Amino acid sequence: MSASFLNKIKIDPKGLNTNIYPFNIPWIKKEIILETASNVTFFVGENGVGKSSILEGVADYCGFNLSGGNKNHNYGKSTEDPTLAAAMTLYWKSKISQGFFMRAESFYNFATYIDQLESEEKGIFDAYGGKSLHHQSHGESFLSLFNNRFSKGIYILDEPEAALSPNRQFAFMMLMSELEKSGQAQFIIATHSPILLCYPKATIFLIEANKIKKVLYEDTEHFQFTKSFLNSPENFLRHL
Repeated sequence: MSASFLNKIKIDPKGLNTNIYPFNIPWIKKEIILETASNVTFFVGENGVGKSSILEGVADYCGFNLSGGNKNHNYGKSTEDPTLAAAMTLYWKSKISQGFFMRAESFYNFATYIDQLESEEKGIFDAYGGKSLHHQSHGESFLSLFNNRFSKGIYILDEPEAALSPNRQFAFMMLMSELEKSGQAQFIIATHSPILLCYPKATIFLIEANKIKKVLYEDTEHFQFTKSFLNSPENFLRHL
């Protein structure tokens, strides 16, 4: 099935100050076009290459709260720092304003915000599994958000595996499958997880220092390293 909503991302820093972040990221030197050929798109690469910057730019372009959330979540400190949205043009098959931006690093703040809303208006927790996200384990709270708040929309997730065990990563993949195969949802994900990356027919973009390219799952370092390690852990551990 072709992408439900967003089908192309163009990044062009022309006219912007490429001496400041994030426009000074090495691979952002000229126009880049990324075609999201499926309902699930992954961005992979080492830390610091710009995965989160792409996701933040798309979320900003969509109008989602950059601290985590959707257009209706109003919390977090406002900032004048630019995002890649200033260099982006998004092309839609069907424009949609629904969705969610989740960043693992600031999920605690989002959970605190939901607690505050519940204190002001009882029943808010009903949309998050019936209890405070702080009163669930980290993994439970992530899955509670995914299961109760994800339905129709574009979901931009920065390292969702951070709190998920291997079993729960697979549970998350089952939820993704149910939503994207119905044509109701599209996922754009930055991840280091070899489990999530094996999602069938996903589009995978590898970001390196000076370039970004589409790759197959088996060509990612995540797959190759994990396979080599599990086949012969002693070959790695002897270096300890």
